[in-house]
Amino acid sequence: MPAPPVIAVVGPTGSGKSDLAVSLALELDGEVINADAMQFYRGMDIGTAKITWAERRGVPHHLLDILDVTQEASVSQFQQQARATIADVHARGKRAILAGGSGLYVRAVLDVLEFPGTDAALRQQLEADLAAKGAPALLERLRAVDPESAGRVSDARRIIRALEVYELTGRPFSSFMPQREYFQPAIQIGLTVDRDVLRERLARRVHRMVDSGLLAEVQRLDTQGLRQGKTAPRALGYSQFLRVIDGEVTIPEAAEDTIIATRQFARRQLTWFRADPRIQWLDWQDPELTARAASLCR
Repeated sequence: MPAPPVIAVVGPTGSGKSDLAVSLALELDGEVINADAMQFYRGMDIGTAKITWAERRGVPHHLLDILDVTQEASVSQFQQQARATIADVHARGKRAILAGGSGLYVRAVLDVLEFPGTDAALRQQLEADLAAKGAPALLERLRAVDPESAGRVSDARRIIRALEVYELTGRPFSSFMPQREYFQPAIQIGLTVDRDVLRERLARRVHRMVDSGLLAEVQRLDTQGLRQGKTAPRALGYSQFLRVIDGEVTIPEAAEDTIIATRQFARRQLTWFRADPRIQWLDWQDPELTARAASLCR
């Protein structure tokens, strides 16, 4: 018998993806695979709203807590891990349910997507060029060979990666972007949100994180090398509360900065997922949400 379609639950942060994934797993005899890049990190629990043991309701969860904060998250490595996990879940007769709002990570699993390799020496040279000449100079260099990527990248790390890919392959980094072609059969369920309600919900969630000990969590992770990581210290809440530790802002100021950044992130997520016509959208506050979602997956 062919494997059933992979189920993906997507949408903006704070829309209830984790809860729906668990409910679907209970309804369909499934297991959940995390696709939130910041929830890969051990110890980053409060600030990422990582699902607790109680909230999992006995449903197995995969690819949570797989990295130390000093390690860099890799989309290509996640692609391999997630696809292997999906194959294992299906081989045991269960339904694989991918849940998360990291758009590229979701597409890396679901879609046909090739990842070019890396070269440590070339990366080191590009990082030296960055230190010597600055990001604007490297961005101009990228614009000359890959104007599409140059128009999209927003930080030095991505500029370096795009230049590295071009130097290694002779192809622009933009040519490796995924097409909307599933790697294996899949069903994507998106959660539509009332934006005003979501804005207030995200603010309340950040305040709960602060009350639950976000600063203490960041302080503990700081002693474990959080600042030395390339991915983890940029996480929402963590970058803001590192500034509290450094005495640059107060806790209320960091909380407000986190709320603003989280709302902006949610808007970017909605823009990303809305661009995919294959997603079937359901109202996040529908009392029959689980039943409607399960019917799409059967």
